Amino acid sequence: MRLGLLLLLSLSAVFAQTPKRMSVSSTPATLRIRPHSEAILQVKVYADVPDGQGTKEGRLRQAGWSVNIATPNGGWVSKPFRFQGADSEPFYEPSTGLAGSLFRQLSGQFTVKDAVVYHAPEAPGTYTVAFQLGEVRTEAAITVDPAAPALVEPAEKWTFGPEAPIADPYRKLVEHYSPYVAQETWFDWRADAICRVDYDNDWDGGNNWENLGAGSTQAYVYYATIESRSHWFLIYNFFHARDYSDNCVVGTCHENDNEGVILAVRKDGTELGKLEAMETLAHNNIYSYTTGDSGIRAGVHNVDGPLLLHNGSHPVVFLEAGGHGAIGGSDKKSFFDANNFDWKQNTGITYVYKGVAERPRHGVDREVGYELLPIYHHWWARATQESNEGERLMSAFYRYTPVGNRPRMRAATVAGSFNGVDHGRDKAKPFWGWHDVATQRRKVLATGQWGADPAYGFSVNLRFPADRPMSTDYVFNPYLDVAGPEPEFVAVVRNLTDNPVVVAAATPVAAPAPGAPPAPPAPPAPTNGSCTVEVVVDGSVGVQIVGNRPVYEVLVGAPEREVSQTCTAAVPRYYTPQYRLEKTRGRGEVKLVDPAAGKVEIRDPARGADTYRFTLHWQVTN
Repeated sequence: MRLGLLLLLSLSAVFAQTPKRMSVSSTPATLRIRPHSEAILQVKVYADVPDGQGTKEGRLRQAGWSVNIATPNGGWVSKPFRFQGADSEPFYEPSTGLAGSLFRQLSGQFTVKDAVVYHAPEAPGTYTVAFQLGEVRTEAAITVDPAAPALVEPAEKWTFGPEAPIADPYRKLVEHYSPYVAQETWFDWRADAICRVDYDNDWDGGNNWENLGAGSTQAYVYYATIESRSHWFLIYNFFHARDYSDNCVVGTCHENDNEGVILAVRKDGTELGKLEAMETLAHNNIYSYTTGDSGIRAGVHNVDGPLLLHNGSHPVVFLEAGGHGAIGGSDKKSFFDANNFDWKQNTGITYVYKGVAERPRHGVDREVGYELLPIYHHWWARATQESNEGERLMSAFYRYTPVGNRPRMRAATVAGSFNGVDHGRDKAKPFWGWHDVATQRRKVLATGQWGADPAYGFSVNLRFPADRPMSTDYVFNPYLDVAGPEPEFVAVVRNLTDNPVVVAAATPVAAPAPGAPPAPPAPPAPTNGSCTVEVVVDGSVGVQIVGNRPVYEVLVGAPEREVSQTCTAAVPRYYTPQYRLEKTRGRGEVKLVDPAAGKVEIRDPARGADTYRFTLHWQVTN
């Protein structure tokens, strides 16, 4: 115990050095930049530290300083981040002894957020940025000069032309309630810019990370519409080429990112109805916001705040930098003031619907116009394995298995994510692949159900007044196997070149003449088979065989690591097999949790990972 106490005191003394000096280094080093350009300011903290013979000045692994623009209207600074450039100046570390060894282990896990991005204002002048840590203070004087050397920035290769209008009966609704988007920016504002999924002029989701800079930062928001007997549901998706961080460890970064919101608009007899509620998705968590006179109360989810509007009908949505989780503008976690329409802190771009895809000029631009793109045509048309062949846009195909005896999808299997390769694989999901941790754990909403079956999702998450209930019967839902029309569009023809391109928009197709539909093709003969999967699990992982490959979903803990998989055949698409599970390795539980869909759940009970092996057999009986 004495040794432990001495060690604790020793470590406390190491970490509790009193700062005596701060300095700021910058990129560019001269701190003379053009209006609306950027500089990286790195803060370094020093203290007197022991050196075996007395003390010397050493650099500390310490953050927690405050920063402000000391000059009125002198620009903006981002939230802090770990400096991303080359840093040759070492930090102080005890060189010997057990305390030194433990300090090196602990400090190696500590990310020092020691830098900010400074965004220059338009007006020339000299502006002061002040940093303070306790009693220690330092400043950086930045000269904004139109004659300063131009910063070398990546050149965007592509420009997308205007979208031709399509015959969408819901388009006026979608435009009327289009969100006011407050997008926070960080140390790479181009990765925070909302864009189209083919922003690099191809339909390959696996090269979007590397094409940042060359890809277009023109602003687009994707939308889908669904109608029940009582409500219109307007689904808006915000796509980004990267989900990024200043410390990309497992699970914190991934190629492609897609979060969004769903609006519930009551059909009250008027042309545009009445907006009652908005639900948002941030990192597999749903947040709910309602209008003050809706009478809506908490259900499975709480009401997280009021639904605030811009110009009377446009919900204010805050998107965080880096991870891009979406929350309401009234949420206390939002850095945007939705009452005064200005940033409380940090930096950001605001977007509004203009019907034109404008580019942000910089990371603090205001009211950049965006265009709306129909999800049904751009994404859903590529959502099956057959339609996705040759494009590599979608991945992680799965069988949608709703709870509550609700309708299934029209397609037997659909893509659960966009194809992503860099950092985290296949992490960004279209709205029919979204899930919410709380409702999934309580088994009241399945993966994809909140987005694909929004009437049911809202009725679970919230409680609507008895005199104004929410109907879960659909008038129009092209994603589920329910009554109602299914829109059809002509395929888009693209000119894939390095030159600026105009993307041809979809044009409506006339409805077929009344009469008997053509007979569907006969399904292929059923095939019995099995798949043997060996995978390393640390926590809880769901596994489903789609076709002839396993699809994983991390429920709790670390991402899975597949060791091997062997399938004797593909799971039949047009039949309902009977499944049998055989576990052959692993210390925890391997259970067939959804016999109808063949979904397996692995639950590892102990700390650390273990290897599991199981075989899923299926036999077709109908």
